[in-house]
Amino acid sequence: MADQDPVFQIQRVYLKESSLEQPNSPAILLEQEQPSVDIQLGVQANPVADGIYEVSVTATVHTKIKDKTVFLVEAKQAGIFEIRNLPQEQLGQILGIACPQIVYPYLRGNVADQIQRGGFPPVHLTEINFQAMYEQQQQAEAAKAAAPEAALPQ
Repeated sequence: MADQDPVFQIQRVYLKESSLEQPNSPAILLEQEQPSVDIQLGVQANPVADGIYEVSVTATVHTKIKDKTVFLVEAKQAGIFEIRNLPQEQLGQILGIACPQIVYPYLRGNVADQIQRGGFPPVHLTEINFQAMYEQQQQAEAAKAAAPEAALPQ
């Protein structure tokens, strides 16, 4: 019966992609106005092998003064997880909530470090409630599935 015990193990956490762009430097660095900051987050889970999943959290931090970009950082932090012998509904929650919660602190640190190394004060991403994010995503998917004809172009 030991073969049927639930398994959840972190295999590896790694920075999958990262970029920093400063297209309007050096002129934009002389501006005295405070930039606006737009932060977008995304979570993605993909099977890699039987019982092995890659879960990634992506952050895009775009700062602008008026219509000019000060800097744009895009980073994707990922983790490989072994998950076995769980019911399907629990698997979705593990991949959508637990795994991103493990990966996200690494992403926060890498984004802040990259921005600081670019010559700016670090932008610290706020804590995220991945459970609420997952539930919103599930509700949106359920609403889309309930009204498929509304999504079709006329």
